[in-house]
Parts: sequence; C-alpha cells; structure tokens
Amino acid sequence: MALLNMAQAINMALKQEMEKNKKIILLGEDIGVDGGVFRVTEGLLEKFGPDRVIDTPLAESAIVGASIGMALYGLKPVAEIQFDGFLYPALDQLISHAAKMRNRSRGRFSCPMVIRVPCSGGIHAPEHHSESPEAYIVHTPGLKAVMPSTPYDAKGLLTSAIRSQDPVVFFEPKKLYRSPKMEVPDKDYEIPIGKARIVDEGQDVTFVSWGTMVHICEEASAMLKEKNISAEIIDLRSLSPMDTDAVLQSVKKTGRAVIVHEAPRTLGLGAEIAATISEAGILSLKAPVKRVTGYDIPMPLARHENLYLPNAERVKKAAEELMRF
Repeated sequence: MALLNMAQAINMALKQEMEKNKKIILLGEDIGVDGGVFRVTEGLLEKFGPDRVIDTPLAESAIVGASIGMALYGLKPVAEIQFDGFLYPALDQLISHAAKMRNRSRGRFSCPMVIRVPCSGGIHAPEHHSESPEAYIVHTPGLKAVMPSTPYDAKGLLTSAIRSQDPVVFFEPKKLYRSPKMEVPDKDYEIPIGKARIVDEGQDVTFVSWGTMVHICEEASAMLKEKNISAEIIDLRSLSPMDTDAVLQSVKKTGRAVIVHEAPRTLGLGAEIAATISEAGILSLKAPVKRVTGYDIPMPLARHENLYLPNAERVKKAAEELMRF
C-alpha cells in the first residue's frame, strides 16, 4: 500500500482505469500539459498521449457536450470542470441531455461518462471557486452524484464511477486534495455507489455528512466525548443514489440527528435528509432534526470564509441542544 493524499489517489484511479480500458478519454481545461490546476492529472499526458488526455478551450458547455457525444458513440469520457462555480454553463448539457438520454431513447442509448468537479471551500479562493452545487445534481433524475471524504474512498468511488453505465458527477473537495494522507491499495478496487460509510459508531446522536464536513463531524465528536456524549458519524459518500437505510438505522439507534453540509441551508441536501427521517423514522426521534450548514449567501471571499463554513463548535453545540431537548 502507498501513503497517498486524495489528489494522488484520484490520479492512481485514472491511470489504472486508462491502462485497462483504451476507450477512456480525459478532457478538460489545462489537464494535459499543466496536469490540471490541482495537479490531479499530472503525468497522464506523458503516459497516454494527447489523443487520450485532451486540453480543451475554456468552454464548460462544450466540454460536457463533447463528452455526451463521445459516450453515445462508445467512448468513456472523464471530463474535468476546473472549479465548482464553472459547472453552471454545463448544466444545460447535463440536465437536458446526459440525464435524459436513456429515457429519451427508451433504453437504446446510455450515457456512461464522468464529470469531475473540484468543489467546496476552505482554500481561500476567489469568487466562483468555492461553491457546493451538489443539490442541483441530486435534484436531477438520471444523474449520479458522489463526494468522497478520504483518499481510499476517492479511488474506489472513482473506479466505480468510471465503470458505471450512467453519467456520474464526481465531486472532489478541494480542501482535501493535499490532506490527510492514508494508506491506499496499489491494486484497483471498487466502492459501490449508493453505500454510505459508518465512520464511527455511537449511541447518543447521529451526524450525517459528506466531503470536507465529515472531518468537521469527527472533530465535534472528539469534543463531545469529553462530555460523555457518543456520536455516530455517517459519511454518505454517494449523494444520489443515497443510502437512506444507513441513515435511518443509525437514527433508530440514537434517536437524534444532526445533518452537516457546507452548501447553503435553504433547499440544501440536508432538508431532503431531514424530511426522509421525519417520514420514515419519526417514531425513533427523541428530539427534532437539526441542520448545521452554510448560510443563504454567496460564499464570502477569502478573509471571511471561515465565518461561513460550519465548524466543529457549531456541530457540537447542535448535538448538545439535542441532548438537552
């Protein structure tokens, strides 16, 4: 096993899958010569050549549109959208075409493609570079959405995404690209899309989260242990399809739930999870479901970013309020 960060684990998954499948084509802005803005695709142009690692113009709609065409004609495109805030010009292609292709063709065509999207805040980037647009994707039938929180999960989930016969939007939290490192198997492996991970078992309260916020939940859990409060942490990993059974089983055990995400609060994915708990698990609840989220404002620029992002103290406070209810 190698000790890798998330960027290196993703690079390994891309390399191994490209070695196995000559139909895999990478495309995106600066992914070739420069190895991507975050160097995630570093070395792949030299190994596989410009016919399989394609530097594109600054045109997100064209990148995704070209990927759809490639997918329909038997290739396996893995496209990179350079930053989360640049995804919006491509939503027409994703929502109107990629997501609907199987239904539109009555099963004659599928659209097996992966859209990699560096996402979320925490790196003090400028406007349009620190957003969390996962709810747009999850709201769209026909698209799968994944967001890992560890290097191990990143490699296994990306391998599954590449091998999927559906379009998958693969969100990569930018803050986690370089830390933390962990052991990642050299051989290829898959983590099933649609299966959550129990990060830590607990008895008193359930934390449900994904991406960078999983680590915030771990920090909050450590703080709560000092007060003899035991938190169970669920890392969804897959946002669509979502492992609601894992969430409900945990809430059935603890009777309390705190949902933590970085995206704005209103109509964020936390609202859907809270509704699911209310519909299917309300008799297990000992207190109302709480959400700890970003605010309903644009992500502030660098100096005020930390005022926007959920932190361990906010999560800890929410859990303590539930325990006092």
